[in-house]
Amino acid sequence: MADEVKNYITPGGYRRLQEELARLWKVDRPAMVTTVAWAASNGDRSENGDYIYGKRKLREIDRRIRYLSKTLERAAVVDNAGKTHQRVHFGATVTILNETGDEREVTIVGVDELDSGDRRVSWRSPLAKALLTAKVGDTVTLRAPRGLKKLEIIAVRYDELR
Repeated sequence: MADEVKNYITPGGYRRLQEELARLWKVDRPAMVTTVAWAASNGDRSENGDYIYGKRKLREIDRRIRYLSKTLERAAVVDNAGKTHQRVHFGATVTILNETGDEREVTIVGVDELDSGDRRVSWRSPLAKALLTAKVGDTVTLRAPRGLKKLEIIAVRYDELR
């Protein structure tokens, strides 16, 4: 089997995943086991909604626990907070200027740290790949679905990510 790709993650992202795993193990799973045991003691399980839902929910919790355990096991924590790199590396918050003159700020994080907005991008994304190792003043080319786009790097900083 080929070597697995490293799962780079910031210290804040690693901590969040650990907290979620601990909550699932110590709070969510025991409560669901109690519910399933109670529902099972009520007799006929074939039409017992509490039992059927509880077992399904318990499988979802167990699946998430396995995923988090494997993710944390292969995680490589990278802490660049407070460093003064001149180039863009993992954990950098980069201010970019596109061809239309719009400024945008993105932070390069691990694949498990993305948020619903567009401020955090995975280090595996096309945008991050275009930005990595570039420095302030450089113009990089992004291969986007709608064609090539030129982006100018305005600023690079390394904040502590939460």
